[in-house]
Amino acid sequence: MGVVDHVSNMLNCSSGHSKHKKHKKLQTVEIKIKIDCEGCERKVRRSVEGMKGVTSIDISPKQNNLKVTGYVDPEKVVERVAHRTGKKAELWPYVPYDEVDHPYARGVYDKKAPAGYVRYGSDAQVSHLARASSIEVRYTTAFSDENPTACAVM
Repeated sequence: MGVVDHVSNMLNCSSGHSKHKKHKKLQTVEIKIKIDCEGCERKVRRSVEGMKGVTSIDISPKQNNLKVTGYVDPEKVVERVAHRTGKKAELWPYVPYDEVDHPYARGVYDKKAPAGYVRYGSDAQVSHLARASSIEVRYTTAFSDENPTACAVM
């Protein structure tokens, strides 16, 4: 909002209601929804096509993934898809395998995840594993039988 708009709002004597709407940002919403066949794919596509602000729709049935790009609210898209299709829909809970420090840690690894993805984990135990310091590593390997420079006292 510019200075002129701000001054004009201050001088406007209308009672309470503002005519300015918040503009939504262009964003991509990824939704996990079970897509079994071409009929389900068509049903999911049609549930989102008529929505205001949608610019593109990308469906990948093998990953059970729906990607909607546009000026939309993510929660409204999920709600509309779930209501129109009658299927359980949720925001995409997975991240690429390479972005996680410990992909096989408890709470992150998910057998149901598509290939190359793991569940996004904000669990405290998982983040603790990611911060294992080099001091801890040195203490654990100091008494190892496989280390030739290990402690000879043991």
